[in-house]
Amino acid sequence: MSEVVLDHEINRDGKVVAIGSSGRRETFLPSRTPSTHASFLLRLLDGSLGCVWFGGTQEGKPDVSIYFSVLKPGSSTWSPEMKLSDDPTRSEQNPVLFQSPSGELWVLYTAQVFGDQDTSIVRRRISKDGGATWSPIEVFIDEVGTFIRNPVIIADNGDWLLPIFRCRPIPGEKWHGGNDIAAVKISSDQGVTWSDCELPNSLGAVHMNIVKVPGKLIAFYRSRRADFVLKAESRDQGRTWTTPAPTAIPNNNSSIQVRRFDDGRVVMICNPINAEMAGAAGRADLAAKASLHDGKPIWGTPRAPVSLLISHDDGETFAERYDVEDGPGRCHADLPTKEQPVNNELSYPSVEEKADGTIALSFTFHRKAIKYVELTPGSLR
Repeated sequence: MSEVVLDHEINRDGKVVAIGSSGRRETFLPSRTPSTHASFLLRLLDGSLGCVWFGGTQEGKPDVSIYFSVLKPGSSTWSPEMKLSDDPTRSEQNPVLFQSPSGELWVLYTAQVFGDQDTSIVRRRISKDGGATWSPIEVFIDEVGTFIRNPVIIADNGDWLLPIFRCRPIPGEKWHGGNDIAAVKISSDQGVTWSDCELPNSLGAVHMNIVKVPGKLIAFYRSRRADFVLKAESRDQGRTWTTPAPTAIPNNNSSIQVRRFDDGRVVMICNPINAEMAGAAGRADLAAKASLHDGKPIWGTPRAPVSLLISHDDGETFAERYDVEDGPGRCHADLPTKEQPVNNELSYPSVEEKADGTIALSFTFHRKAIKYVELTPGSLR
């Protein structure tokens, strides 16, 4: 892959095309903003695939809004992007989709003042027709500093669980992520009211992703330390959790996502590299030297490759790894600048299983587009 991808090389018509005879098909989502990031895939009740992301001129700026597209069953082309938010005073980010058993499709997303994640609240819109039309925008969580990234899960007892993380500045300092903690919102009345479950000793554990496996819930986290994916579990329907502990999977202080497929496999998509690995590979210039010990997380570790990790033992181990796409992974705040001329990150991936078993995934491509890839079950190697 080349260091710089020109705009005209990105075909944004949303048509999914086969790549040789590899069993791989791909396209770029029909996103037209200069910068795009943080896509999220969900298989809808009718078999469609929905995707949301945020786009604008630069992450954090108030022109950043939420966009939605859908891939209908039997279609090979994503629908034109639909703009779902447009607050000229706030940057709207990290959208997630949730479809309730009654068929309501929710989009939840954050809304923050420029550059200040600790000012964020969470907003919501609801569609009753699969995303064709949407209700007016409403405030869903008005607790300042609340951020989301991963989906609502319905526990075996019927409770709805929404993982969140709290962006908390250190007193006297501007927010930089070093004091973030995790929590879970729980509803026992199908989303009408919500209570809080704080997670013990979760400093630096963010982007909590809850997965149901037999007998318990497991959760995986992004680590602000840029060391390893963290993991916790609950055996009481998400009311209490163990302390997040490191797994063997490297993490670069960037987003991960985990889903349990219909056949029981637990599938993680991530950038399996951490700051120590980057330094050992002679890429130390791409990873900052700070640590949580002095109140600052590690930023700048490369965001590539984007890889699928597959577990056959309910998330205990991930014995299979498939690199979907690779590159230098240089990353920074957003699009290239004079000081930072190249951004070729492959980041914030999302993974979903289509009704026919095809693995669907999406990720940020150099901050210029959202790339979508389908892999037939027999194409993994």
